[in-house]
Amino acid sequence: MLPSAKVCDLGIFITMWSHVTRTVSGCYAVLRQLHSIRRSVPDSEFQTLIVALVMPRLDYGNATLAGLPVFQHRRLQSVLNAAARLVYRSPRYEHITPLLRDLHWLRSPEHTNFKLAVLVYRCLHGLASRYLSDYFQHVAYSNRRRLRSSSSSLLLIRRKRPITVGDRAFPVAGSRLWNSLPHVVTSAPTLAVFRKRLKTYLFSRSCRLRNDLYCVEWDVKL
Repeated sequence: MLPSAKVCDLGIFITMWSHVTRTVSGCYAVLRQLHSIRRSVPDSEFQTLIVALVMPRLDYGNATLAGLPVFQHRRLQSVLNAAARLVYRSPRYEHITPLLRDLHWLRSPEHTNFKLAVLVYRCLHGLASRYLSDYFQHVAYSNRRRLRSSSSSLLLIRRKRPITVGDRAFPVAGSRLWNSLPHVVTSAPTLAVFRKRLKTYLFSRSCRLRNDLYCVEWDVKL
């Protein structure tokens, strides 16, 4: 038996190119099926179908996509663009940003950051498994007690090797993302409040971006 070139664990391919390819392919297959019934379904119900049948495919395991190259996020973003156009029945070359804003959908990079930050919050507040929580340590509990940052909620970043892959590891990517969030977000008292503040922050930052690299028009025919 020949060795496999693709390794899959819990539905996630270790090679990100294979994982993104499978995710995008599965999402477009669902979108093509939904396209065939678009005229028969009211807008509100159709949006519900998109959220129920397409979004879970994008959500599954997307916390592992931290540090994904821009061109891979473009492929995932093309799914969100196509779904938004299908909801509003808009032409292929109409500007996509207003549609995403009306739907209040995060773009692909922010969507990944959202899931990763929520997982870090769970780890820091005892809502995740112990083996995940042990990855994170506040700067206040490290050897840097004399630093001004020791009184903050910053997390200690332990670099891993090789840097190109190690920086994408969950403890490194999660700690770096957490440290980049404003205090009003990280200080949320409950998970529900944290999710609300985090999405508001990521969505507002995403809407401020100009010349967006992630909303490239893709010539995909449904």
